[in-house]
Amino acid sequence: MTAVRIHRCFTRISVFVLGLALSESASAQSTLEQGQAAYERRDFRAANEILSALATENNAEAQYLVGEMYRNGEGFNRDPATAAEWYGKAAKQGHAEAQRSLGVLYENGDGVPQSYEEAAKWYLLAARNGNLLAQYSIGLMYRKGQGVEADAKKAAHWLSAVAEKGFAVAQINLAFMYLSGEGVPADPTRAAELFREAADRDHPVAQNNLGLLYRDGIGVPPDATLAIKYFLLAATQGLANAQLNLARMFETGRGATQSALAAGRWYLKAALQGEIEAQYRIGIMYRDGLGMPQDLDKAEMWLKRAAVNGHKEAASALDKL
Repeated sequence: MTAVRIHRCFTRISVFVLGLALSESASAQSTLEQGQAAYERRDFRAANEILSALATENNAEAQYLVGEMYRNGEGFNRDPATAAEWYGKAAKQGHAEAQRSLGVLYENGDGVPQSYEEAAKWYLLAARNGNLLAQYSIGLMYRKGQGVEADAKKAAHWLSAVAEKGFAVAQINLAFMYLSGEGVPADPTRAAELFREAADRDHPVAQNNLGLLYRDGIGVPPDATLAIKYFLLAATQGLANAQLNLARMFETGRGATQSALAAGRWYLKAALQGEIEAQYRIGIMYRDGLGMPQDLDKAEMWLKRAAVNGHKEAASALDKL
C-alpha cells in the first residue's frame, strides 16, 4: 500500500470518527432538549427518565436539573443531600447555576454542613462565570464578612455589576454604601439615583429611603411633597417604617394638609406590625383623643407594648396615665 493510499485511508477513518462524534453530540443535545422541555412542562417522570440518563453520562446541564428536582421535591421526595451531589458534579464542570445553587445549600446548611466559607467559594466561582444572583450573594458576603474577609471595595464591585443590570436589592445595598462612603467615595447624589432606580421597580425599601432623602434634602433638593409620594408608595405595600414616616408627615403637616385622622390611621397600621415608635404615638393619640375618640384602655395597651419593647418615653407616659 502506497503512502498516498495509507494517508487517504486514515483521512477517511478520521472523517468517519468525527462524523460519528458530531452525530452523537447532536443526539445528546436533542435528548437534553427533550428533558428540558419535560421539566418545563412539569412532567417530572419523563424529565427524570431522560435527564438522569444524561446526568450519568456527565452532562452538566442534566446534572444541574436532576439536582433541582431533588432539591425541590419535583418527581422525587425532597432530598437536598442528593441535590448537593448532583449540583457538585455540574459545578465542577463550570456550570454557573449549579455553582450558585451549591452555594445556597452551603449557606443555609441544607443537605450539607452549614459553611459560609464553602458558600462563598461557590458563589465566587459562579459570579466569575457571570451568574447575577451569585454576584449579588458574594457582594453581600464581602460586605458582611461572611465566609470571606470583609472587603467593602470587593462588595461594591460585585454589587455594582448586578445593580447595573437593574437588580433592585443590589441597587439598594449599593445606595447605602454611597451614603456612608463604604467601599466607595461618599456620594449622596449617587445614592439617591440608585434608590430612585430601585423605587421605579416598585421596591418599597427603596421608595421609603428615597422619601427620607427628599424629606431631609440629602442628595436631592428637599421636597416634602415628593417625600410623601414615596412614603405612600412604600406604605401601601405594607412597609411598617414607611407607614410610620407617612404618619409623621400627616401629624406635622409637612407636604400635606395636617391631619390627625390620617396620622392615626398610618400609626395604627405601623403599630400593628410592631413598629415601636408607632406604638408609642398611637398610644398618645388614644390618650389625648387626637384624630380618634379618647380611649384610655387602648392608650394603656399601646403604651405598654411600646414600653415592653424598650421605648423610654412610653414607659414614662404610662406612669403618668
